[in-house]
Amino acid sequence: MLTVYGVYKSRASRIYWLAEELGFAFHKEPVLQARKVPNPLAADAPLNTKTPSFLAINPMGQVPTINDDGLVLNESLGILLYLAKKHGGPLAPADLAEEGRMLQWLFWSATAVEPLAVQVTQGDEKGEWKTEAGKQKLAGIGEALKRPLAAFELHLATADYVVGNRFTVVDLGLAEILRYAQGHTELLQGYPKVLAWLARCQARPGFKAMWDKRNAE
Repeated sequence: MLTVYGVYKSRASRIYWLAEELGFAFHKEPVLQARKVPNPLAADAPLNTKTPSFLAINPMGQVPTINDDGLVLNESLGILLYLAKKHGGPLAPADLAEEGRMLQWLFWSATAVEPLAVQVTQGDEKGEWKTEAGKQKLAGIGEALKRPLAAFELHLATADYVVGNRFTVVDLGLAEILRYAQGHTELLQGYPKVLAWLARCQARPGFKAMWDKRNAE
């Protein structure tokens, strides 16, 4: 049985969206991010990313983690590709060349886009963008995003999706990353193909089902 560690309001949302797309069964272990718990090491604290029992599974103290009948994996984008390949279908690579392209884009999203997008959502949580200094910082993040977004816009000029011109786990993972910045329209202005692609991804029944469960959590 597949166990997914993490709540919907975390990077685990990517795994839960994939489950909606592929229909595989899983057990959800709702591990909270420690920053959301007043005293994460208290005896009565809910299971969180600083709980010793969870750190024994993932010493990095991050979610999601999965345990798939004894196989423990920690990085969300790697988990997506693993589960897509295990369950097959159009979300998985069709051949070695597609797998290579998927790996390229997944690594790109993790290195060129996510570190910046995460700063946006973390600033949202802290209310950081309400101050003048925060607004300047957000503008700086927007400047840093221009190069990867321009490259992605160019790629989408000839395709509706990232690999194979169909929706795959790469689109799913990258859409969840860019969602962190989506609330600040100024960051994505000037990239109409990126915005259209994001709308296509989020119009999928799988995303909507995940999002409803996230909102209800």
